[in-house]
Amino acid sequence: MKTERIERLIGMVRGFLFSPSESVSLTEMAKQFGVSKTVISDDICIIDSSLAKEGIGRINVSKGRGGGAFLKPFLREDIRKMWLEEIAVLLEDQNRLLPGSLVYYSDILFNPQYASRLGYILASDFSVAGADIVMTSEVKGIPLAIFTAFHLGLPLAVCRFRNRASDGPAVSVHYQAARGEIRTMFMGTRNLPRGSRVLIIDDFMRGGSTVSGMMAVAKEFGATPVGVGVFMVSAEPMEKAVDDYRALLRMNKEKDGTVKISVEKSL
Repeated sequence: MKTERIERLIGMVRGFLFSPSESVSLTEMAKQFGVSKTVISDDICIIDSSLAKEGIGRINVSKGRGGGAFLKPFLREDIRKMWLEEIAVLLEDQNRLLPGSLVYYSDILFNPQYASRLGYILASDFSVAGADIVMTSEVKGIPLAIFTAFHLGLPLAVCRFRNRASDGPAVSVHYQAARGEIRTMFMGTRNLPRGSRVLIIDDFMRGGSTVSGMMAVAKEFGATPVGVGVFMVSAEPMEKAVDDYRALLRMNKEKDGTVKISVEKSL
């Protein structure tokens, strides 16, 4: 390939990576690089073919006069499994075991290297859900949710456990927590547009009460949950407050007190 084409391909890939899931006009790209739309279409085919072979994404193209192209999150199953198994090995370190059969994982979710990969996995799992906003609750779910939102090209709405004046007017929702106590969630009225299609992301699910609370928040805004993604789910209790969810990892406590982390398959 000519040097000019290599430079153009690199520039196009950079644009797709910096604005994933955001459609870019083929006409605008043709003007930017000083070539015809036919040449741009050929370049997109090369990029899409390369990404497909690597198993890390696809380029979607819409036809017609106003047609555009965007990077759609896609992850091949073997790569997904490899990324999650790497994290599972880290989590099985018994030094991470906390009282109450909990596992310390904050350092993973607050590490951009891991959080970005986890967000990309969730974005791939829910790429066809049709969400127009991602919702999570503070605090540990935020990095996971914001990378998911980034890869899907969506905004993020965060449920708070206390109202802040800087968030402006807020709606409060009461929900029942795992041990029966009543807790309150707040959502700023400007953060979640009414009638939204919401993808709910959470860091950990034991009984599912936090996710159930976020669903109650969505209901107050007339929003429709289109999916629930969880970083890690506890095997116990078996019955959860929500039935339909996708977890990346499952935590089992063995009889000897050790913790076993397994990778959940994508659907």
